[in-house]
Amino acid sequence: MPVQPLAELIRFARLNSPFYRELYAHLPSHVADLTELPLVPQADFWRANSPRDNTLLTAPLEEAVVFRSGGTTGSPKFSCYTRDEWREFTAAFGAGIVNAGLRPGHRVADLFYAGDLYASFSFVLDSLHRSPVANVRLPIGGAAPWESTTATLEEFRVQVVAGTPTTLCALAERLVAAGRTLPDVELLFFGGECLFGDQLPLLRAAFPSAEARSLGYASVDAGLLGEAVPGGDPRVHRAFAPHTVVEIVDEESGQPIRRAGVPGRLVVTDLRRRLMPVLRYPVGDRAEWVDPGAAVFRILGRAEEGVRVGPVTLHTQDVHDIVTAADTAGDVTGLQLVVRREDGRDGLVLRLATAGPARPGAALADAVTAAVLAQRPLYGSAAAAGHVNPLAVEWAHHRDLAVNSRSGKLVRVVDERPLS
Repeated sequence: MPVQPLAELIRFARLNSPFYRELYAHLPSHVADLTELPLVPQADFWRANSPRDNTLLTAPLEEAVVFRSGGTTGSPKFSCYTRDEWREFTAAFGAGIVNAGLRPGHRVADLFYAGDLYASFSFVLDSLHRSPVANVRLPIGGAAPWESTTATLEEFRVQVVAGTPTTLCALAERLVAAGRTLPDVELLFFGGECLFGDQLPLLRAAFPSAEARSLGYASVDAGLLGEAVPGGDPRVHRAFAPHTVVEIVDEESGQPIRRAGVPGRLVVTDLRRRLMPVLRYPVGDRAEWVDPGAAVFRILGRAEEGVRVGPVTLHTQDVHDIVTAADTAGDVTGLQLVVRREDGRDGLVLRLATAGPARPGAALADAVTAAVLAQRPLYGSAAAAGHVNPLAVEWAHHRDLAVNSRSGKLVRVVDERPLS
């Protein structure tokens, strides 16, 4: 599928997608510059992209692959790709894996998660399949027993293991506890979450010959984001030109940032997708340019739209809605999602503000926690497995909540983890 000119893509989206037609109703009939378009409002985008009565898609859902893009059980979010779009997506990412270190003949174990509409396992397997270098693919998955996973890795003398940092560390922990190592592994390709420095000693103990590298940067909703750039900082990636256009915009004004070292929100436009157009879509991460001319940027963590805690993604608005529904007495007057890292694991703290001098009792904290876990059961299972710290509630007054130093606006996500 050829990359389409931006002006034609905008025209096509306005003509065929009721959502984009309404979003761009105030614009002139011909638009050829991205900066003339508003950023996509995420809440409206996902409301429009429902399985029934969909107003985002540009055609009926008759030929596509559908994946879950996160969200709670009460407000699931889905992403659709046509056959050609998926082929282009995975082929481009597969070419990027070569830059990450894939070499001809490498035996690669895919330990990402499959099923329940998750994309990562199929995405990585298809990307390896369409990579321009020959490789041997071992589709093990992330839920296989560690003993059988280890046996397969040893039998095939696997050189590359791909998975989330949580999965890689869980396997490493089992190996170390059993007094075993896998010296044939040369590369640990991670994706889906940050890799922190405190995880490296464990990985080295289990995989003494391996180097941990980013597999690349993509998401099932936003698509291609960045291919890995070799070097000492795994957060640095290069935009997938000409497939996508990556912008970094000021978090208050929304204006594009063009200078290196200035943090902002990461925004992507996909020049290939037509069934589910992605035009100036906020990815949910913060970033800064390393080399604006070469479209090289550094990921800085999650933005206001969502938060990643270990292997679990939570959308900020979903959590706010859950807390509001659980707080039947209206005691909670403010909420921040605080991400902390303790004992080598991520954890989410719900910082709840109240107006009065008295703090609500444990019953409300328990009700809020239970409601969030009921709507996002993956968090509970990840905590039970020791991959993340248990969900916690922290009471505060409004004066205790973090605000933007320039605008005074409430900061919805506070990431207190060290830089990865």
